[in-house]
Amino acid sequence: QICYLWKESRKASHLLWKVIFVHHASVFSFSLCVCPANTSLSVFVDTRAVLHCPNATSNVLVVTWSVIFRDNTSCIRAYRTDSNKTREKTCTDERISWDSRPDQNFALRINPVAITHEGYYKCEVVTPDGNFCHGHHLQVLVPPKVTLSLGENGTTVCWAVAGKPAAQISWTPMGDCHTVEERLGNDTVTVQSTCHWEDRQVSEVSCFVSHVTGNKSLSIELNQGNYLCFFFFFFFFLR
Repeated sequence: QICYLWKESRKASHLLWKVIFVHHASVFSFSLCVCPANTSLSVFVDTRAVLHCPNATSNVLVVTWSVIFRDNTSCIRAYRTDSNKTREKTCTDERISWDSRPDQNFALRINPVAITHEGYYKCEVVTPDGNFCHGHHLQVLVPPKVTLSLGENGTTVCWAVAGKPAAQISWTPMGDCHTVEERLGNDTVTVQSTCHWEDRQVSEVSCFVSHVTGNKSLSIELNQGNYLCFFFFFFFFLR
């Protein structure tokens, strides 16, 4: 256990603030309060995110951001108003910082957002009237790259590559389809759907990819090969 003691004397009264950081068995906890208010926040990868602290009803003494990332690593940033000083612990990612000067704005900025920034962000504000805190469950969204092509043996393949979370794929018209998911090392998912249509009268099919970042639809003609054969036959033999 590592304890940081901040003391101040004002008008013959002594205020003692104790911040305790407990780091044990890869579990990082911040002991000042349990946040009654938590929100879920979803942001796109490679964008800018700003996380805000709760509104305090009286003079702010100390502001502390404690972060637990999804891999159980952590970061703590603290600001003390009377001395206008900041302190941090294990905050090595330069993309995470105060949104501006902490004496003007207590918000935390992430720019640009990466998948590794996913986690729990808690802001605690210490005042003479008590502590106020708010937690943010940050989820990072990654739009998949969508492609549609003709496969082997009369099949058609639709891909939703490296999306987070996994995309959903559907077809029009419905065919004999097989869908598989591949989880990649960066927590994104590639979805591959392969379809075949026994009905020879189906000339065009559409792949519809549904994702929280936005939907996309692609279409392809199944008889492209027949058109090419007809074109070459007409060009070489009937000209």
